[in-house]
Amino acid sequence: MATPTRPNFSIPAPASPSNLRPRHSISSSFSLDPQQLVHSLVDANNSAASGHGPFHAFALDPNRSVLPASPLRSSPRRARRPKESASRHPLAQDNTDVFQEDDEDDDDDLEWGMVDRMRLWRHDAMMQHLYDTAAFWGDKILSWTNDPNDAFWLAQIYFLTHQYSRAERLLTRPFPLPENPHPATNGHAHPLVNFTSIAHPTPFMSTNPSMASLDKGKGKQPASGLPMHNLDPTHTRSRLPMGPGAMIDLAADNLEAVSKLVDMSVACRYLAAQCQVRQGKWTDATEMLGEANPFRGSGKSGPQIPNMDGGIKVEASMCHLRGLLMLKLNRAETAKECFMEALTLDVKCYEAFEQLVSGEMMTTDEEWEFVQGLAYAEQTPEDADFMRLIYTARLRKYKHADEHALTRRRLTTEYNLADNPDVLFSFADALYAQFRFADCFAITGRILELVSMHAATMPLHVACMHHLPHLNARLFVLAHEMVEREPEAAMSWYAVGVWYLTAKKWVEARTYFSKTSLMDPRFAPAWIAFAHTFALEGEHDHAVTAYSTCARLFTGSHLPLMFVGMEHIMLSQHALADEALNAANVMCDGDPLLINERGVMAYNHGNYERAVELFKDSLELAQVTQGSHVSWASTYVNLGTALHRAGRLPEARDAYRKVLEMQPRHATALAFLGKIHHLMGNVDAAIVKYHESLSIDPVNGHVVELLNLALEAGADSLPPLRPLGVAGGGEEAWAAAMRKSREREQAVKAFKVQNEGSGWRGDAMAVE
Repeated sequence: MATPTRPNFSIPAPASPSNLRPRHSISSSFSLDPQQLVHSLVDANNSAASGHGPFHAFALDPNRSVLPASPLRSSPRRARRPKESASRHPLAQDNTDVFQEDDEDDDDDLEWGMVDRMRLWRHDAMMQHLYDTAAFWGDKILSWTNDPNDAFWLAQIYFLTHQYSRAERLLTRPFPLPENPHPATNGHAHPLVNFTSIAHPTPFMSTNPSMASLDKGKGKQPASGLPMHNLDPTHTRSRLPMGPGAMIDLAADNLEAVSKLVDMSVACRYLAAQCQVRQGKWTDATEMLGEANPFRGSGKSGPQIPNMDGGIKVEASMCHLRGLLMLKLNRAETAKECFMEALTLDVKCYEAFEQLVSGEMMTTDEEWEFVQGLAYAEQTPEDADFMRLIYTARLRKYKHADEHALTRRRLTTEYNLADNPDVLFSFADALYAQFRFADCFAITGRILELVSMHAATMPLHVACMHHLPHLNARLFVLAHEMVEREPEAAMSWYAVGVWYLTAKKWVEARTYFSKTSLMDPRFAPAWIAFAHTFALEGEHDHAVTAYSTCARLFTGSHLPLMFVGMEHIMLSQHALADEALNAANVMCDGDPLLINERGVMAYNHGNYERAVELFKDSLELAQVTQGSHVSWASTYVNLGTALHRAGRLPEARDAYRKVLEMQPRHATALAFLGKIHHLMGNVDAAIVKYHESLSIDPVNGHVVELLNLALEAGADSLPPLRPLGVAGGGEEAWAAAMRKSREREQAVKAFKVQNEGSGWRGDAMAVE
């Protein structure tokens, strides 16, 4: 049977010993302020620097990860190697691997004791997701050892099984402080300490002699001279009092020798705060983590200080968790600062990046500058270029089109990520921003072939199906499958709401969008779609309220403010519309739809030349993004109307003809092209265009009135009666002209009867 190998764990160090701790009053034990942890770290650093005591505050170092606490292999350390017979050559031993490194010292060649074996069971059960088994044996280990290391592992198991209250109690009850009898050399713990920690890797460096006796498995005397009891687990230190008032029950002179786990290890404090967050104890969790980063300014924190063990800094994880707490407390701006600090401290903390980007907490320019300015080279020198590229690919695509294209090309060619879902999503997101819904749908479909659910892709996939009419039936099937497969996912009910929106069932769609927002308050598409249902139903006041709420929740997105401005335009509240649209333009000046809306406002204010300029800018930007020109037919109509008002009739005629090249049956463009012909004196061409427009939209009273004016102008231009024998004269010619005039009058009367009661829309109908 193969001999198990020992994992190469990094060795953490203990918390501050009692002689380095300031003496606290009993009342101070009720506070879970993390500043006590910072004081211990500072005291430990000062003590080590002055040479007054051997101490390494690894457990208190915020620049370390929890990798030392991770069971990298199934066994904490390898078992004892069988003794070889002196009468036989080593090559004759069938169960010996002659190529195996033998770097163990004499102390390592020991058999496992009872606690060693149970720790192996505990770790292996965790790796096999047998959490009840792991908790059962872990509880017995802790009863024997009363070791903070074993308490940490048991708390981890409780957390994984959602027993958050139980884990919190364990992390906040008093434990004996780990002792540190061995001096340190060259920044590393003494080999004897290394051996003890390898037996059970944790955020602490366990050197408690009574605990070490259970680890080593032989009745040797430790350096302190205390007896060892490897086979008698009942001979251990008695447990300390538990419960909320546990510290009060301790004698005053014992307070220096005990501490809570949350004061002994940064990892334990982070885990305790996680437990409190899961229980909804926002205030307690805030006190546990601190209102702000307690390590800031301590001399041991900052983006220029690399991680000490290659993992993710616990300090960054604490900042991320603090940001989530701030969101729960409706303090969005503080949450944004926490997430930014977390990503600044450790660029590997992707969850903080995801909160900033998916939650749209930063404007497009802020997002770009912040991500490009992170300390990649200082923190991950070998992988700095890749990390910058993969984060850049996730940013919004309204600006920096060339940089985004180069980023995707490099990720595809240099890093061989052509079929990676996140890189494919970057392609899809760029296509959606360019209004190329069919191409975007093709890529999102490929992503969903690779993975069944991709959080960032699903909203794009559903939105494309909404914009493409021939996919509406497939949208219904997709929504049904998602609800059956993942009924607890907010995205599933969002898909149902979009299907009802496609079917123009506004009330039902609003119901499901509301449900989505309750399930995930940070799901921005649901909030915007919820407001859309009011706008499409004509409830513009309610739509403004819903869009405003969305703008408050997602402070980095310009879309809610743009939609607020559009609703104020519908309500003819021009001052409020200007305010909303200008605020949106400050956040993002690269959205062609927003520029179009600002052109509409310039038109409404009578500034026709400015409107022409904005409409041209919008169309130029749409061409740069390679969007479909059909999507911008309304903007061409707006441009033609603004040119008409500015007196530039030939240019207006060309703009309307451009619309008809894209959409030959565009009723509004036909009507206004007819009006341009009418104003330019080509009455017959105007009448033809009016008729074409009315064939598409027969109840448009505005066009009927224009047709009436054109017919009257045609009647006034009849030739006069001339004497017989004069070219072009005579009664016959005059009679033919009169017949034509009567036919036109009858046509006018017929249109008036048919369109009786129709309203007058005016030129504003063209500006959409």
